[in-house]
Amino acid sequence: MLIIKKFVVLLLIFSIGNVFAKEHQVKMLNGSAPDMFVFEPAVLKINKGDTVTWTGDAMHNSASINEMLPKGAKPWMGKLTKKAGEKSISVKFDTEGLYGYNCTPHAMFGMVGLLIVGDTSGNSKAAKTAAKKIEEKFAAGKGRFTKYLSEIK
Repeated sequence: MLIIKKFVVLLLIFSIGNVFAKEHQVKMLNGSAPDMFVFEPAVLKINKGDTVTWTGDAMHNSASINEMLPKGAKPWMGKLTKKAGEKSISVKFDTEGLYGYNCTPHAMFGMVGLLIVGDTSGNSKAAKTAAKKIEEKFAAGKGRFTKYLSEIK
């Protein structure tokens, strides 16, 4: 009986993270300016263990920017879709830090976003430096990364 009680307590301890984990959604907007080639929300603060799902259409994707990944974080790339029965990319974030991502076909138009996962002190400076260099290459949407980074408190 004692073994069963210990097992139940351990099970509760390990599953408690999943109980508090949240699922978030980021939408792709592609209307007229200023809602052209943007993610909404553009800056999203989440907790370690939370999941983000991007929604949109097959012309877009969500891809991490390698220069803006925290140490030990896994890169991602996947399509967005609105079609019934198809699933857009979902990523669970287990490493704290500041993440930059883009839509690879539309990155030159400044289609970028930021994720703040818990404490960003580990890679915040490097991510901000990388964002400024990346932003210089935008054909449109210049200033978006700078604006998004200014929203981080």
